[in-house]
Amino acid sequence: MESALVGQDGTVPYERVLHTTVALEGDGTDIAQARHLASGFLTRVQAEHGLPVSQRALDLTQLVVSELVTNAHKYAPGPVLLDLRVIGDLVEVVVWDSDPVLPIARAADAGRVGQHGLEIVMAVAQGFEAQREPVGKRVTARLALVDDPGGAVSGRPPQ
Repeated sequence: MESALVGQDGTVPYERVLHTTVALEGDGTDIAQARHLASGFLTRVQAEHGLPVSQRALDLTQLVVSELVTNAHKYAPGPVLLDLRVIGDLVEVVVWDSDPVLPIARAADAGRVGQHGLEIVMAVAQGFEAQREPVGKRVTARLALVDDPGGAVSGRPPQ
């Protein structure tokens, strides 16, 4: 795990950013490895830096990592990069893959079997974005590290 101060590039002004990055090669163990990395990262953030991380945040981060890495392997050839960052009171999950086609959430359909991953990610995340890169794309989801006192799963107020 690395930490850095950021600010000059417009990210988060002068806050400490804790992060870890791993390249996943595409074998059958990548998704489990990515979930394990996410769990270990947030456990270390809590133990070594004293930042609060709820069990829900830990579980949701593993779910989001699993869904985004699964989609990357399913739709893009080649390696996948997973970057986990703690910025302020959020954990940012960033997955890069080689396919430039941006993901599109499908309309909710209770009768559809499968292909609900992006819907799930967008439902539990504070923020979601997908952007093309010079090669491939980068998908980012942001999750609250602590539970919302109002009980909203995503940390957003109910609508």
